[in-house]
Amino acid sequence: MVGAGRATELHMNALQRVSGIPLRFKTIVARRPEQLLPAKEKYGFEIASYDFNDLLNDPEIDVIDICTPPYVHEDMIIKAIQAGKHVICEKPLTGYFGNENDGKPIGLNVPKTVMYEEVLKSIENLKKIIDASDRKFMYAENFVYAPAVVKAAEIISAKKSRILYMKGEESLNGSSSPVAGEWSKTGGGTFIRTGSHPLSAVLWLKQQEAKARGVDIFVESVLADMGRVTPLLSEYEHRHIMARPNDVEDNGTVILTFSDGSKAVIIATDICLGGSKNYIELYCNDANIKCNLTMNDMMSTYFLDEHGLDNVYLSEMLPVKIGWNNPFIADEVIRGYTDEMQDFMESIYYDREPKSGFKLAYDTMKITYAAYKSAEIGQRVKL
Repeated sequence: MVGAGRATELHMNALQRVSGIPLRFKTIVARRPEQLLPAKEKYGFEIASYDFNDLLNDPEIDVIDICTPPYVHEDMIIKAIQAGKHVICEKPLTGYFGNENDGKPIGLNVPKTVMYEEVLKSIENLKKIIDASDRKFMYAENFVYAPAVVKAAEIISAKKSRILYMKGEESLNGSSSPVAGEWSKTGGGTFIRTGSHPLSAVLWLKQQEAKARGVDIFVESVLADMGRVTPLLSEYEHRHIMARPNDVEDNGTVILTFSDGSKAVIIATDICLGGSKNYIELYCNDANIKCNLTMNDMMSTYFLDEHGLDNVYLSEMLPVKIGWNNPFIADEVIRGYTDEMQDFMESIYYDREPKSGFKLAYDTMKITYAAYKSAEIGQRVKL
């Protein structure tokens, strides 16, 4: 495991629920001792290290799970694959993080057209390296494993439905990551951080339709609008919102046009109070399907105070527990993390391809940066 933050917590909670596959948690690597040492104890790793090379050089390690900030993903993926390790990589796959000649901050000074072209080169290079290897690459996109999304895929495949229009959103109240507001570390703002989830789900669902109907469907063009609205707030008005974008967007709306003429709208914001909002909706020729991941209403609670609740987890992105809330119930299952890690471990153990692999990562990254380009030039971008 590389990293000891929120992504690591989500992955490890799921990995500890994997059944039927013998797992051994050998080594965890991170930079900060205040995160690394507690994570080692919490998740049961044998070794804590500050050196990524310790993973590469250990012949007992089969799989490396990359849960770091995105700016080091590409380098780590390449080194891990070349060292003969299977790779799990948290989203996003990679991004544009600047070079020494760029004006700073890069999100305000480097044209998105330049970023788009550079990202295309990066993902093509990754594709060549992964294709030339016999190692598995697993893209940690939990949305395509969420039971509601999987059920939607089952329904449209059985009915051979035509998906005419889709909506997907992930919005929340900023990020817990200290580098979320910096393009040089994250590769963008809310759209790459959170919008990548519904984007990948929409792309995957459209491919399930294509397989069921025996046709080829792909994204033909991208039209986007993005911006930063939180800097317009006074400090007092900003008091409930965590987002502090420096050179990245805090809201984004992207329209996809598919080769069959159908459309999808992806929404991502860092300005949504009341918890994280995650859903996918499908309007089909013979069905209307809504996949509600969070917030859901399996349980409701009302508290007048927080006495005794210090160590009781209710839900994500809520500052207080008093009043009415909808607690997360089996969140690692509902949002797909458990089935995701089960699939990844089985893919390695039984030597088969994972449901979420490099193609989904590649397509998501290409479309994300096409969206950034579209938003900057104010025009539709054809792929």
